[in-house]
Amino acid sequence: MTAHTTRIAPGDLAALLGSRLCHDLVSPLGAIGNGVELLEMSPDFPGLSQTPEMRLIAEAVVSARQRIQGYRMAFGLAQGDQRVARPELARLVEGMAAQGRLSITLDAEGDFARPEVRMVMLALMCMESAMPWGGRVIVLRVTPGWRLVAECDRSRVDPDLWAWLDGGAARTPAPSEVHFPLLAETVAASGRRLQYEFDHTGGEIAF
Repeated sequence: MTAHTTRIAPGDLAALLGSRLCHDLVSPLGAIGNGVELLEMSPDFPGLSQTPEMRLIAEAVVSARQRIQGYRMAFGLAQGDQRVARPELARLVEGMAAQGRLSITLDAEGDFARPEVRMVMLALMCMESAMPWGGRVIVLRVTPGWRLVAECDRSRVDPDLWAWLDGGAARTPAPSEVHFPLLAETVAASGRRLQYEFDHTGGEIAF
């Protein structure tokens, strides 16, 4: 008698791996953050919280936690029935803005399907890649889809990367560029249509 074998789609398997890695990293970072807070409040170390060394450690922990939460949403498994409240999306967007040079405004109300939020985070990463010198992005919820509109003084657009949003490109992306094919794959899996344009002063991504 042959046992039934459950198979996992490669994309879902990669997302499960992403979820596992982010989950395992959140706990030790939380413990480090709690330890820093206890040291800062301890009467045995007066003025410790104001030292450059402690501020550097505290800021690094906050930065790492924000980045991992963003990765967890962008690269983790997203089930269709999971919802994300607006305050949580706002925290993710604020955390991403704090990590780089983008100013991000969220114009959306209600709560959202987690796969949609995953697409938003991946699209923001694509825009971040195109605007290494900074810029402004508005994230708009336009039922039944989303628009991300960007403005900048100058950009760096790699046609080979953006070609992934059309379904394929001539070269394999670097690990730091994986969000481009992931966005295309995630939007296609949702049955939506992906549109984009980007030039030297900005552009938009819609789905």
